[in-house]
Amino acid sequence: MKGNLYLIPVSLGDNKLNKVLPEKNFEILNEISHYIVENIRSARRFLVKAKIKTKIDDLTFYEISKHSKHSEYHKYLDAALKGENIGVISEAGCPGIADPGADIVAIAHEKNIKVIPLIGPSSIFLALMASGMNGQNFAFKGYLPIKKPLRVKQLKADELRSRNEHQTHIYIEAPYRNKALLSDILEILNPSTKLCIAVDITLESEFIKTKSINDWKKSIPEINKKPAIFIIQAN
Repeated sequence: MKGNLYLIPVSLGDNKLNKVLPEKNFEILNEISHYIVENIRSARRFLVKAKIKTKIDDLTFYEISKHSKHSEYHKYLDAALKGENIGVISEAGCPGIADPGADIVAIAHEKNIKVIPLIGPSSIFLALMASGMNGQNFAFKGYLPIKKPLRVKQLKADELRSRNEHQTHIYIEAPYRNKALLSDILEILNPSTKLCIAVDITLESEFIKTKSINDWKKSIPEINKKPAIFIIQAN
């Protein structure tokens, strides 16, 4: 019998795991000895924090990152074909959501390995829930282009689609580029367009607020180098 592929959420920051993860997740961690991860060091830290019973040095880790060879991914699932469970761990939040873990999941389906997603925090969906914007028609756009002309073009196109289709658009950004993105959003979008800024979700410093572009211009929050989600909806 084949093992299962568990998609294991982690916390979104340095907080207590039992505040954001159910007890069942920790039980399942003790049934896994093979892990596919974005970063081995941070995955090991998470498992230590989860207080798993297995010694960390007895676990097997496979890394999926920009330096990994996609052609090797099939081999990462060999243990499941032999009846052992495998876990997928992201850097933050839920595997497969804005995350390279989706490639592993696709291969698991090809190999007829059962995929089991576990409950945990996703900054994208938590921000959408708290935004007050359309949760029935939304698009997660990921990262906007780094070069300003392309970023501006994309923002204008997304705002038009949002207005025409009553569609919510969700973006993420590298924390050190937050200020540049926010500056462009406030400069480019229509004053009546709604913007939700969600920062440090699930942490003590959590900040989630939705206002019009015009109102945000009156009081711009300090979000530099903080994990943030940006959501827009045009009227």
